[in-house]
Amino acid sequence: MELKEAMFKRRSIRKFDSKKVKEEDIDLLLHYAMAGPSACNRRPWEFFVVTNQEVLEKLRRSARFSNIIAPLAIVVCGNMKKALPLHLQDYWIQDCSAAMENILLGATSLNLGACWVGVLPQKRPVERVKTILSMENHIVPLGIAFIGYPLENPEARDQYDIAKVHIIK
Repeated sequence: MELKEAMFKRRSIRKFDSKKVKEEDIDLLLHYAMAGPSACNRRPWEFFVVTNQEVLEKLRRSARFSNIIAPLAIVVCGNMKKALPLHLQDYWIQDCSAAMENILLGATSLNLGACWVGVLPQKRPVERVKTILSMENHIVPLGIAFIGYPLENPEARDQYDIAKVHIIK
């Protein structure tokens, strides 16, 4: 699937077949994620790939809107030891958000469905996910991408709105 098609076809999918995602597709999604831009090339991301059903069930109950049954979750996290220092530290959020979007677009290009469930900035879900995945203190979960073969097929859409565009000449 070409980028233009994937860009408009990418939608939040919340219903999945139980069929496992191929290992080579998971690997490709992680390559896509790490191809994203990163401030000063710090690459502060960490990815927790979850296929274990018991752990997936716990993740489903970890955050608001996370009650999604999927055969795969990729939890995108920031490693504060690799983040920029001091007042620039929060750039990790942008870096990891770009990685997450690459995962979502990559999933669409592989005819998979995906849904980004936010974890940060909610304190309780952050702590729940950290506990579920036994994360070290310097790792902060940004969000969970639930991924699988979609059981729903919403129409592609273009949400372009000229009213949101401000051209300065």
